Amino acid sequence: MLIRGVGYIFRSQRNSPFRKSFSQFNRLYFFVSFSLQQIFPAMSTRPTVHNRMRIYHRYLGFFLAGIMTMYAVSGTILIFRDTNFLKKDKIVKEQLKPGLKTDELGKAVRNRDLKIDSVIGDLQLFKGGSYNTQTGAVTYTTKKLPALVEKLTHLHKASTKEPLFWLNIFFAVSLLFFVISSFWMFMPKTSIFKKGLYFTLAGIVLTVVLLFF
Repeated sequence: MLIRGVGYIFRSQRNSPFRKSFSQFNRLYFFVSFSLQQIFPAMSTRPTVHNRMRIYHRYLGFFLAGIMTMYAVSGTILIFRDTNFLKKDKIVKEQLKPGLKTDELGKAVRNRDLKIDSVIGDLQLFKGGSYNTQTGAVTYTTKKLPALVEKLTHLHKASTKEPLFWLNIFFAVSLLFFVISSFWMFMPKTSIFKKGLYFTLAGIVLTVVLLFF
């Protein structure tokens, strides 16, 4: 831009004593511009697929930094969802329909493995709670994650019944774009790109092994 600005000054001063030097400056300008484009190809104003892919990859990565962190944390916590990791006891009292069967009671208290251990009159006792078959009153202890962690895992598990599932689809599509655009980060003739293909092949083989062996 600086060189072009100086060139404009030379061209605008037609009666200037510097006018005679313009032809020499013009040749110098094109020589310097060509040299800079050879040294720094990214400075070229002509857009290419590689440049666009790198730009989209870069700024989409910045935009999704917070979302990717959230999914990474919540995904790790969900691995331990069958354990008591980070969970605290919470006593719940609810009013259900009287005379529920064991499987119906299990669904109501969100315990698929519920079993009745003993019966005392109208009171059915199960692990962590009790249910009155006449009144429908149930009291049980459940494990709950902290409020913030609960929201993170809920967002991670969002289904089509909730509007948040669009965020999960957007994130999945973005990850797929990252996979595709990564092959445009380096020119195909470079050694880095060729080494990257070997790592890609190794990742594919590892995936197949984990799926079928």
